[in-house]
Amino acid sequence: MNDDRPRGVRVGGAFSALASDGLTHVEVTWIEQRLEHWIRFGRVWDDRILSRRTRVVSFRPGAVFAFVRWASNDFGTIVSRIDVVRAVASGEPYTTLPFVRPGGEILLKIQGWPKVSQVLAAIDAVEAAGVDPCDAAPDHWRHVHQRIAAGHQPRLYTAERHSAWLKRREIEQ
Repeated sequence: MNDDRPRGVRVGGAFSALASDGLTHVEVTWIEQRLEHWIRFGRVWDDRILSRRTRVVSFRPGAVFAFVRWASNDFGTIVSRIDVVRAVASGEPYTTLPFVRPGGEILLKIQGWPKVSQVLAAIDAVEAAGVDPCDAAPDHWRHVHQRIAAGHQPRLYTAERHSAWLKRREIEQ
């Protein structure tokens, strides 16, 4: 075991054996120019290295993260997809997703590189407004999904919108 690695990183372990710990686990893989799965944003709770190309990152219940999947073959891109997901607590209903265990509440699901790049631009815009995308209102990600799916530009997420979300969340608790 290497004592120099970052805290919380473990080598080995089976992806399926992680499912009973109450966390949401996402398998991320990077095979240059062939298969690239990565987390665009989100607060990773744990990170386990399975192999040189594969890791499993884990999120606590309630955490929001963006999971990007891209794959190609000799003829070009075959899969481009982004999902913004809220990790669920044990016993909560969820939707299953490939490479996500057990699954999560899907806030946004977009396919096709032109639309995926629009979502990435929307994420960049949230960051430009000074907000961590995982703290943005879940309704914003639903809005982005609906607008892009309909062929329209989503509204910008501003500091004012974020402030309104924080106030709404405060009174709902």
